[in-house]
Formats: sequence, structure tokens, C-alpha cells
Amino acid sequence: MLKRLVLSLVVLAGAAGAQERPVVAAVNYPLAWMAERLGGSAIEVLFPVPDGQDPSFWRPGLSEIAAIQRADVIALNGAGFAGWTARTSLPRSRVVDTSAGFSDAYIATESVTHSHGADGEHSHTGIASYTWLDFAQAARQAEALAAAMQRRILAATDGVAAALPALTADLEALDGETRKALAGLQGTTILATHPRYQYLARAYGLKIDALDWEAGAMPDADQWQALNDRAAETGATLLIWEAAPPPKAIDRAADMGLRSVVFAPLATRPTDGDFLSVMRAQVSDLAGNAP
Repeated sequence: MLKRLVLSLVVLAGAAGAQERPVVAAVNYPLAWMAERLGGSAIEVLFPVPDGQDPSFWRPGLSEIAAIQRADVIALNGAGFAGWTARTSLPRSRVVDTSAGFSDAYIATESVTHSHGADGEHSHTGIASYTWLDFAQAARQAEALAAAMQRRILAATDGVAAALPALTADLEALDGETRKALAGLQGTTILATHPRYQYLARAYGLKIDALDWEAGAMPDADQWQALNDRAAETGATLLIWEAAPPPKAIDRAADMGLRSVVFAPLATRPTDGDFLSVMRAQVSDLAGNAP
């Protein structure tokens, strides 16, 4: 009986310890991945966006907001990403805007209002928000997140300090690899199915002309005509898809003389691999389609 009681207390203590791990809430997958790299098993990473929804425009419910508000660190992307954060009361002492340090390098965009599936109507307004697609900027976001974690989670300070150099080195290496790999695409126009790639284009000297299609969907007749017209105007022979489209869409684009490459911005968690491995593979695929 005594042994059973002791065992029960040990189990309960272990469960309590697991529940007491510090929490880092992230508004997108790149920040969640960075937090995982920095904190390891010493922290819990909360990335509550459901599969199949776009974190840029997802709106959390009351229970999700409550969980985020309780987090020890709330990692925001900044640059207008996740508009719900501007309309929700979040504890300021726990919030870190990871791109604030380079806000003077934000890219201004035109305003477009449209709707994408379950996410409803929304606008691309004011500022391009996929900042991490400039991998040097992503390294700065990692540094900002690490500083916030060290400030707010004292028990993880040493672990974060030890993990940060490897994380920033990986991102800086990816930046250098991408700059070299994509040099062959400079001077040509690339078409893209969605306006996500402004920072990628600026960082690596690309000219990307974006349409505004729903990710992964089969384009309608008007969209195909717009693509055909844009290809004729620009002379583009390469089309970036934000998400894998139906195979028939790839074939239809090929009939227009366009080679297709899927380059997911990774705002959401990939099915396989992690941020670093998937980005490296996608950069390689894109470089492989240089003229």
C-alpha cells in the first residue's frame, strides 16, 4: 500500500513538472521552429493554428487566446503578420515583436482585398509580412526571440544562450547558400501564384511578379487567362506555386510554356522535415529551373 502511494506521488509530481514547463507561443511556424531549437525539451512551444489554415489570417477563439495570454513568451512576427494580435489584449511584458529591429527594412505593398476558403475575406495591406524569407532577417528574428526567452524564462537562459549560435549559423549559411544558388535566376521574371515572396526577391536579387490565387486550388478560367497574359507580357517561363496544386494545373501551366516549382513560405508546419531542410530543398528546386 505504501509503495503504491509513493509511486502515485512520483507520477503526480512528474505530471506536474511536465505541466510547469515554460511556454513560448508563436504566431507562425518559423518562430515555433526557432523556439524549439532554442529551448529544446526545457520548454513547451504553443503554435495553435489548425492544420489547413493560414496563420496570416487565422483568428483564434477565446480558449486559444486565453492559452496564448498565459504563455511566458509570446513571439510575434511583426510587419502586420497575424492581424488578430493588433486587436487582442496581450501582456506587453511577455510579447516580443521579432522583426521590430529591422522595421525600417519592411517592404510596402499595395492593398488587395479578397477571400481564401475558410479564412474568409481579408486584405494584403501596407506591409509585406513574410519577413523570414530573407534568411538573414530570419537570423535577426531568432536573436530577438532568444533575448526575450532569456529575459522571461530564467531557467532556460543558459540553454538558450548555448543553442543560439548554432541556430543563427544555420540561418546565415542558408542565406549564403540561397544567394549563390539563385544567382542564375537574376535578370529574369518569375511568376508566383500569391504575393508572399517580396523579401525573398529583394534579398536574392529576383524579380517576382505575383498573382493572387488561392493556395493549392485549381485556377478558374479567368485566372488562367490572367496567367497567360502575364507570361506573354513578361516573358516569364517559371511559375512558383505557394502550395502544391492539382496535377492538371501543373500540366496546364506547362502547356503555356511555364515550368512549375512549389515553394511553400512555411508559415505553417510542413508535413515532413523542418524549416531548414525544407527551405534548402525548395531553394535547390528553384535554382534547378534557372535558364
